[in-house]
Parts: sequence; structure tokens; C-alpha cells
Amino acid sequence: MRLTIVLPVLDEAEHIETTLAALAAWRAAGVEVVVVDGGSRDDTVARARPRCDTLIEAPRGRAAQMNAGARVARGDVLLFLHADTRLPADAPALVESALAENRSAQPHAWGRFDVHIEGRSRLLPVVAALMNLRSRLTGIATGDQAMFMRRAAFDAVGGFPAQPLMEDIEISRRLRRSVGRPACLRAKVRTSGRRWDRHGPWRTVLLMWRLRLLYWLGVPAERLARAYR
Repeated sequence: MRLTIVLPVLDEAEHIETTLAALAAWRAAGVEVVVVDGGSRDDTVARARPRCDTLIEAPRGRAAQMNAGARVARGDVLLFLHADTRLPADAPALVESALAENRSAQPHAWGRFDVHIEGRSRLLPVVAALMNLRSRLTGIATGDQAMFMRRAAFDAVGGFPAQPLMEDIEISRRLRRSVGRPACLRAKVRTSGRRWDRHGPWRTVLLMWRLRLLYWLGVPAERLARAYR
């Protein structure tokens, strides 16, 4: 099994070197790292290029960027990582084990990690715990949880949907219907709580709940994206 990590980025010059440095040892061991830039106006591309295997440009938007990265990836397992998220130290081994054939159980075709949100608010551990519990109960993952999947599963659902928001929710729904529930790993990725700190935890929680409810009720993602910004 060969793992490719796909990073969609946009104006991440402040964080990209640290993110890619954390993946250097895995690259040396054969993990492929693909960075997909969505039109950065800072030094993201210059800083990322020498620290990844492949750097390409794609139309702005996580779904479009992740699909573009998947097209050039050489791995048969894809892991989609946000630029402000850090994987656990043994992530490649955990992914391989989660997707391995198991004679005593139905093998998983996709999965995600639990998440820890780093930030100033004391509420963030509670927010993260609720995110992880909701995901475990529903079989729906978010991009902050570093979703991974076999390429065959990714191709079976046509990749990420061409929409500006909730692309992670929608591909989770399609994967769950097509190939079954995800492997919900208890190992935690650490992701930035900068949006939570900037807008406040309660305001952000309520906004996300509202957007998710509207999405489940059929409101187009394009309309929801305007409210999210």
C-alpha cells in the first residue's frame, strides 16, 4: 500500500513550512506529499515547492484542489490534510492498519482520525469531543479529521463534489452509502482553532450547527458558503 498525502493550500506561508517539515520523515520512507495551491498571493508556493514531491495549481476551493491533487497522486491510499493540521506520529501505520484486510471483520475502505482543537478557549476540548462523538455515531467525517480512503473508494463516489462548502460532509455521505462506514481512529490530529478564537467558540458552534441543519434540509452549498465567510 502506498500513501499519498494531499494538502490543499491558500495563503499559508506562515504555516506551510512547519506542516511539511512534520511530513519529511514519512516522505523519506516512501509517503508521497502533493501540495495543491489555489492561487496564493503570499510565499506559500515558494516555501512549499522544495518540501513536497509534487506542487500543482488548481482553481480555488478545497474540493477542486483536493480532486486535482488526487488526479496526480501515485498512491493507492489518499489522505487529505489541512495545512494547519498535524498528524499523529504513527499516522501512516495507523492508516494502513485501519484499511488492512481483516478476516474476522469487514475491511474499511475509508476513515478519519479524532481531532484535538488547539486554541485559547477552554471550550475547545468540549467542542472537539462532541465532533468526535458525532462523527463516530453518524459515520460522517469532517476535513479537520484528516480523512483518508482507498483510491478505489474515492473513484467510486466521483471524488469530492464540486461545491464550495460541506464537500467533506457530502463525500462522507456518498462513501457511507457506497462502501460502508468509516474507520474512526481514536488517535488525534491536532488542528488550529484560529477561526474559533477569532469569532468566539459559541458563535462558531452555533454557525456550524445552523449551516449543517440548512444543508441537511437541502439549502444549496453555494448559499451556505456566503454565510460561512
